[in-house]
Amino acid sequence: MAIATINPATGEIFKTFEALNDAEITAKLDLANQAFEQYRQTSFLTRSHALQKAADILEQDKAEFAKLMTLEMGKPLKAAIAEVEKCAVVCRYYAEHAPGFLADVPVKTDASHSFVRYQPMGAILAVMPWNFPFWQVFRFAAPALMAGNVGLLKHASNVPQCALAIEDIIRRAGFPEGAFQTLLIGAAKVADLIADDRVKAATLTGSEPAGASLAAAAGKQIKKTVLELGGSDPFIVLASADLETAVVTATTARMLNNGQSCIAAKRFIIADAIADKFEKLLLEKFEALKVGDPMQPDTDLGPLATPGILQDLDQQVQNAVSSGGKVLTGGHPLSDRPGNFYPPTIIIDIPTDTPIAKEEFFGPVALLFRVPDIDAAIKLANDSPFGLGASAWTTNDQECDRLVEEIEAGAVFINSMVKSDPQLPFGGIKRSGYGRELSIQGIHEFVNIKTVWVK
Repeated sequence: MAIATINPATGEIFKTFEALNDAEITAKLDLANQAFEQYRQTSFLTRSHALQKAADILEQDKAEFAKLMTLEMGKPLKAAIAEVEKCAVVCRYYAEHAPGFLADVPVKTDASHSFVRYQPMGAILAVMPWNFPFWQVFRFAAPALMAGNVGLLKHASNVPQCALAIEDIIRRAGFPEGAFQTLLIGAAKVADLIADDRVKAATLTGSEPAGASLAAAAGKQIKKTVLELGGSDPFIVLASADLETAVVTATTARMLNNGQSCIAAKRFIIADAIADKFEKLLLEKFEALKVGDPMQPDTDLGPLATPGILQDLDQQVQNAVSSGGKVLTGGHPLSDRPGNFYPPTIIIDIPTDTPIAKEEFFGPVALLFRVPDIDAAIKLANDSPFGLGASAWTTNDQECDRLVEEIEAGAVFINSMVKSDPQLPFGGIKRSGYGRELSIQGIHEFVNIKTVWVK
């Protein structure tokens, strides 16, 4: 795949980049290794000051960074600005909390003194996706750098300027040379990086095949990995729910990032008693959305990131129809304009036992299912290879308890859409991956948890 900036709203190629050759990759690995030996000795205060400075840069130049994201992968500009702001938040969160998260933990044993100490591992490889080109990176980089690790970023090939901008932000913030480097390389080079002794662990956010490939390569080398993969998140609305709020939130949750989010609501599981009304209101909301130039502030839905994603999504929609589904709105790429535009789409009546009902639709397509009760809702929600997040709507306390306890997912949000928050661990189960990012759990993923026993 070419490493290039291609505007998904127009198809125009803005800039292309040469991939690093083997000698250049080796030089960057050497630099990372050297940087780690020095950087690991720095104090939490020094690291914290630099990370706070990175947050300052993000906030000061957020308009510039947002335009770069929108240019490269097509998210609406207002969403891109919010993404940059969220990156500043995660930087400040770890700048403040990492010293406490990584402090020695005393444990009373028969030793004179025993405790747990957290120490950095070295160079961590981050293989990151295009859909949140700043946030996905900073939610890894902030805890990794505060822990004393150094980072190597292999970003998606369609967001090279975002990748280089992030490296520059971290350099400008005062982190030492080599503490965080972008590697402009193709996916074929990842296995070689994992095999290199200078790379100690890896994290990947992306597709199931990409995660399986990286995990296999790391397994051969007995190296730690964290994977955040796909999701087909259920959005359950029971009869007692606040229906109006649920519909508004459902629209936002499905259209987040032009529908290209692992935690976007994708399967809408609605109680029969309110299904007709929910369907009518959701259709109205979808048809009112403005599709267009993502640089314009009033645009609700921009283009999909690449032509391949557009084609794949449309094929899934056609497969859903062939399986018995009915399209209420949308259902075909927009042919009246250049770019990778797909309209807001609602599909009903898909048989739940068909393969397409269990797939992840990575775009603005909502699948609606009707169920008689909470038992059927939970069963259908769990009838998925994925287990990332779930949103469920009820005002009944007993239903709430059951939904929290019985839904198989890394996160359950009651009466709210699924979202990531630096204060809470983020990750999934089943084929949505393993390990956690964010909060104290995230910073502990890439440290040596060392037992110390003194007598």
